[in-house]
Amino acid sequence: MSELLAWWGTITFASPWALGALVLLPAWWWMRRRRRPPAIVFSRTGMLAQAAPSRAWVTTGAVGLRTLAVAAMVLALARPRAGVREEQVLSDGIDIMIALDISSSMLAEDFQPENRLAVAKERIKEFILGRPGDRIGLIAFAGEALTQVPLAVDYPVLLQATDNIDAGMLEDGTAIGTAIATAANRLRDAPGRSRVLILLTDGENNRGAIDPRTAAQAAATVGVRIYTIGVGTEGVAPVPVGRGLFGLRYENRPVRIDEALLQDVARTTGGRYFRARDATALQRITEQIDVLERVPVRVKRYVRYADLYRGPLGAGLGLLVLELLLLAWRGPIP
Repeated sequence: MSELLAWWGTITFASPWALGALVLLPAWWWMRRRRRPPAIVFSRTGMLAQAAPSRAWVTTGAVGLRTLAVAAMVLALARPRAGVREEQVLSDGIDIMIALDISSSMLAEDFQPENRLAVAKERIKEFILGRPGDRIGLIAFAGEALTQVPLAVDYPVLLQATDNIDAGMLEDGTAIGTAIATAANRLRDAPGRSRVLILLTDGENNRGAIDPRTAAQAAATVGVRIYTIGVGTEGVAPVPVGRGLFGLRYENRPVRIDEALLQDVARTTGGRYFRARDATALQRITEQIDVLERVPVRVKRYVRYADLYRGPLGAGLGLLVLELLLLAWRGPIP
């Protein structure tokens, strides 16, 4: 019942002025009642007694059918419609690039029951779904950086791209500077008032020709604010080192995150550094960033409608046919 009421609440009329014709129906009824019926002469009163009851219900029924038919036609003329889907087109908001480390160390299983990469991808998707109206892009990086999705509001594509990225897609390593430079280049000409980079990594910068601090300074000059997230537990973590008979082989290796570098990068651009030591902490961090980067957004909304005029139109025609059949059976009404 609640779903039916919610659906009914979405109905509007494309031509609501046509509904004004409904007020003419009571006037028509009033005029019919005031009109003096024509006199009919019967030579025998017995014939009148037999015909009157039958004539009365036929007249009332035919008039009722005609009234309902006219009301249905007026309703169809007003073109009822129901909104079935709402789309959003961004007019002004935040531009966000997400850079995700997909180096082999992101397969470390210290975020039980999943590895770091799997948990990071889930948190990213939740973050995307919580940012309606913002342009969001996705970059995957390891020994190099590659844009998976440029800034866009096509969230289904973003979610699918996030699901598709995996370790091994790029040359192994951690090129943080290259990732920052790639994101800054994407954000440089973005029209939004706020430009943000969220960078998730679990390692130290060991690849790429661009120094991360230099890249951060360049990003700051074009108005990009960087939030860095160090992903990984303290101490050691089981990291894949090769394949064996039963799948990947893991060894406990030290977790090395260059926190000083990530802090400098964030500080240079006016952002913040976070350390995610487990899946719950990573979720809290993305929620916190979500709150930090909230600003008023102007959005144009376009509603696609399903036309509903065919129902009342068909009902009106059907009622007229019933009236004609009734009149054909008993004769015309006055």
